[in-house]
Amino acid sequence: MPKIVDHETRREEIAEALWRVVRRDGIRAASVRTIAAEAGWSAGAVRYYFPDQAGLLSFAMDLVFRRVTERISALSPKGSATAVALRYLEEALPLDEERRAEFDVWMAFMAQAQAESDAGSLHEHVDKVHDGLRSLCESLMRALSDSGVLGKDLELPREIERLHALIDGLALHAAIQPDRSTPARVRQILRHHIETLLA
Repeated sequence: MPKIVDHETRREEIAEALWRVVRRDGIRAASVRTIAAEAGWSAGAVRYYFPDQAGLLSFAMDLVFRRVTERISALSPKGSATAVALRYLEEALPLDEERRAEFDVWMAFMAQAQAESDAGSLHEHVDKVHDGLRSLCESLMRALSDSGVLGKDLELPREIERLHALIDGLALHAAIQPDRSTPARVRQILRHHIETLLA
């Protein structure tokens, strides 16, 4: 019986090998040869799935977005509006090894997109991640507002922007200074911010 190959799984394995190379050696080290060696495959096998490096980089970046989105979508919306907001926001932060890996890779891609004026597809993925996070912040803030727990004098658009900026900052601190910005400390700061918004 012929062996059934799950091509999407293979593509994800190659993308994950790229992630490991990028985290260890930087994005400039992510050639077809180094990625193939990391994945334990031949360069020809990698090129079979990704004929050019741009396609591989685009897929690897999109995989970060998909993994985060899938985890957030799988969360339970049960509980108080505040508890739900905290649960969803924490999922967007690098508070464990899996999320740290995704954030490290995303940061490397973002830096590459900023450094290269012709990195069109990378810019699109960076924008998609930013837009996705802002959309999450907006939907959670609106849910808090609709539940009636927010202070009456708050300007919702401004608070959405503040929350988006806070999540970006907490993620960066957790990635760069994990000993200082521990998961417990990050959660504490996030919870305190949400509590300051309550009536």
